[in-house]
Amino acid sequence: MKTVVITGASTGIGRAAAEYLAGQGWRVYAGVRKHSDGEPLKAANANIHPLILDVAKPDQVKAAVQTVSKALEGQTLDGLVNNAGIANMGPLALQPMDEFQQHFDVNVFGLMRTTQAFLPLLGMDEARTGEPGRIVNITSVGGRLSAPFLGAYAATKHAVEALTDSLRRELLVYGIDAIAIGPGSVKTPIWDKAEDMNRHEPYANTVWAKPIEQFADVMLKGGREGLDPKVIGETIEKALTRDKPKARYAPVPDKLTNWIIPTRLPKRMVDGIMAKRFGLARKA
Repeated sequence: MKTVVITGASTGIGRAAAEYLAGQGWRVYAGVRKHSDGEPLKAANANIHPLILDVAKPDQVKAAVQTVSKALEGQTLDGLVNNAGIANMGPLALQPMDEFQQHFDVNVFGLMRTTQAFLPLLGMDEARTGEPGRIVNITSVGGRLSAPFLGAYAATKHAVEALTDSLRRELLVYGIDAIAIGPGSVKTPIWDKAEDMNRHEPYANTVWAKPIEQFADVMLKGGREGLDPKVIGETIEKALTRDKPKARYAPVPDKLTNWIIPTRLPKRMVDGIMAKRFGLARKA
């Protein structure tokens, strides 16, 4: 039985990936922040083993490594899927610095803390038996294409894209691969919660109030029409098991208009499209 650790498995992509891989026969250690989040995962499949794992807390990361190491009994870990992350909307000109920093604490520093801690299990500890494991970092369309009002999130995902490439090249000496998966919108319960949020607070009295509302509406619609989470689970398994996996996968709905065209157009042209779409053009 292959073994994988997935961070941020309480909801969304992480949970869907945990359930998918467990259904394919993987032993899944699913990182959650609360015991109550782990119970539905255990109930879904006996192959899922919840781990209390907040990637921003070094003591929890260390404890998770010890738990997984004991279970492996000297074997290598087959995969680490770094999925945990946060995203809070806000214009960069006004977004509080502590909120901006929190994105990096979780999405970048938390990812690197977890990766460094699990690398011995993935094959850096050459006393372990078995083939080297793989690291799969869940980035985003935002790792290559920056949207307004998600600047903090996009900055962290750009960083993770770069870290993935550097890790992959550095870890060649151990045979440990590092792969990025940058999904577009995915159908998860988070979109049901998003509809009830007052999406432009605390920016209601700023010039960005209406554009944020328009942007949030587009995001909500895209999420509800997004990919089935199973697609991401399938993509993760490809990255973990194929003999020659891609360095980066981009599972994106309506890929031509949401990925291929905007990533190839001149940036100024994309600026104009977004300005029109979200009401960001300067008033005459």
